[in-house]
Formats: sequence, C-alpha cells, structure tokens
Amino acid sequence: MLRKAHGFALIDMIFVTGVIGLLMSIAMPRLIMAKQSAGSASAIGSMRTIGSAELTFALTCGGGFYAPNLSTLGTAPPTSHEPFITANLGSADTIVKAGYTIQLTATPFAAAPASCNGLAAGAAGQAWVAGADPTDVSNSRFFATNANNMIYEDNATLYATMPEVGAPLTGHILH
Repeated sequence: MLRKAHGFALIDMIFVTGVIGLLMSIAMPRLIMAKQSAGSASAIGSMRTIGSAELTFALTCGGGFYAPNLSTLGTAPPTSHEPFITANLGSADTIVKAGYTIQLTATPFAAAPASCNGLAAGAAGQAWVAGADPTDVSNSRFFATNANNMIYEDNATLYATMPEVGAPLTGHILH
C-alpha cells in the first residue's frame, strides 16, 4: 500500500517564507519613503497654515503684531468660537504631527499692545519664525517659514537659524 502525503513539506514552507521576505525587502523602503513624503506634505501644509494664521492674528487681534507661539494662535478671541489655527496645531507651543516637530516663536516687543485673545501687552512680536523638523533621523527634509511667509527647505534644521524676517543662510524656497 502506498500512503498519500497530505499538507506541506518543510521545504515548501521555507520557500514561501523566503519569497515573502524578498517581497517585503523590496516593498519596505518604498513604504517608508511614502510615509516620509506624506509627513513632509503635512509639515508644508502646517507652515502655510501658521503663516495665514499669523497674518490674520496681526490684522484682527494683535494690533499689527504677531503671536509669539502656537498656543496663542490656538486661543479663540472672546467674540469668536474659532481660534486662528486648529486644535491639532494650537494645543501646545511645540507639536509633534505627522513625524515632524512643529514650533513657532516671535521675539517679544515691549510696545506691543495686549491682544483680543488674552495675550499680555509686550508679549507679541514684530515678526516670527516657524519650523518643522523631522522626528525620524532618516528623514532629511526640514522646513521653516517666517514673517515673509515663504517656506524654505533644507537638509538640516532651519528653525534654529531662521531669521524672523528675510531669507535664511541655507536652504531654498519651495515653489
């Protein structure tokens, strides 16, 4: 009598595992690049949002001066239920979003008036700088913007060296 074999042999399982491993080694770098690209797009969008919010704050609430941090932009004026930026950007002064650390600063100007959303007199700035630095060390796309409202990109942090007005020493403008 001959016996019929049922199931898989060990060599079949090793072959299938090898094929799956090969396919994953091809797909993973592309998946990581896609994730970084999506994070970069989100960071650029955040820089644009901050630029628009700063201009709106200065024109409507800050007496011509800019908010010194994200949480100020995230505070709604008493006459409105809507802050200048959404809660996912304005809940703290430093935000981690889509693989980027997003920050905003403005040098306080002593003659700045109090704002309509509770910012004390002398706390607002004449200009500002915002930056988005990746949290993943393998991502080499860093972004920053300032009162000129142009977004710059570089392969090293721009936030630390970005002037509040004018172009940075390194980096290039995104079009």
